[in-house]
Amino acid sequence: MKKIALAIHGGAGTILKSGMTADLENEYRNGLQTALEAGWIILENGGNSLNAVEAAVVELENNPLFNAGRGSVFTHDGKNEMDASMMDGETRRAGAVASVSNVKNPIRLARLVMERTEHILLAGAGANEFAGQMKIEVADDDYFFTDFRYRQLLEAREGGRIQLDHAEGVESRESRVESNAQNPNALDSRLSTLDSKIGTVGAVACDASGNLAAATSTGGMTNKRFGRIGDTPLIGAGTYADNKTCAVSCTGHGEFFILAAAAYDVAARMKYKNLNLTEAANETIEHLRGIGGEGGLIAVDAFGNVALPFNSEGMYRGFVTAAGEMTIEIYRSVGF
Repeated sequence: MKKIALAIHGGAGTILKSGMTADLENEYRNGLQTALEAGWIILENGGNSLNAVEAAVVELENNPLFNAGRGSVFTHDGKNEMDASMMDGETRRAGAVASVSNVKNPIRLARLVMERTEHILLAGAGANEFAGQMKIEVADDDYFFTDFRYRQLLEAREGGRIQLDHAEGVESRESRVESNAQNPNALDSRLSTLDSKIGTVGAVACDASGNLAAATSTGGMTNKRFGRIGDTPLIGAGTYADNKTCAVSCTGHGEFFILAAAAYDVAARMKYKNLNLTEAANETIEHLRGIGGEGGLIAVDAFGNVALPFNSEGMYRGFVTAAGEMTIEIYRSVGF
């Protein structure tokens, strides 16, 4: 029997402890813990890796702290356009959606593309039409709206910039006293103290049979235009899984992850250079740094090893291995 393992991320970028309140840090850690627990209970009970990564990502999509699902940022036109992908390391089948709207959990839709169609990637109106046929759960625009996200858009528009999830120093400093985590608008005062924003989410897992899976979901970039799509829904760029090597989910400046074919690059370094998981993942992140890319990735192999390298100031991340000990980190520390 193989060693089970699960790792998740909630975005990488300029995440500084000096800009984080204790209450907000606790909310991030609780959000990551909830996602880890959702996936881990499946693996612990003999469930498969696909179900585990889906469950973990759904929890992150439902949490307005993270830029995916409910917490998705706004496009230039004031809309929410979401991307997601999933890959099965056993069959090497994959499914993805891009620029979907009003879908509560895009990762569920990506899995249906993988399992119910002969395609890999569906986008825009067609993806939403498929969601309707599959009776996937949807929500109106108000479900995805928060004042904080909208202020991000207005500031980005005013500055004439397309903004990464973890761009530095654009938040309003106005203060509020509400703190009900069930109301996404109540997060505004705590989020507005940060010098970084919330990010793409993802999960990778190894189940008891040694089967790997990866899943990634995002709301994209604030103020994005012209139907911009990043690495998240692109298999090999933002997501990849193969039982013979590893499962990978990426987060960061998507254009560079596309150029580097970053998710597949980790697997390729294991396959062709005979590197172990940690060596391969670290080399991929160093390669990204060399071409100007910022971000990180999470990866797991069929022996239950995990790697979580990044080249930014921080990355929301967590993992559990067969020993059953849960680790959750946010800032840069020794070994990352």
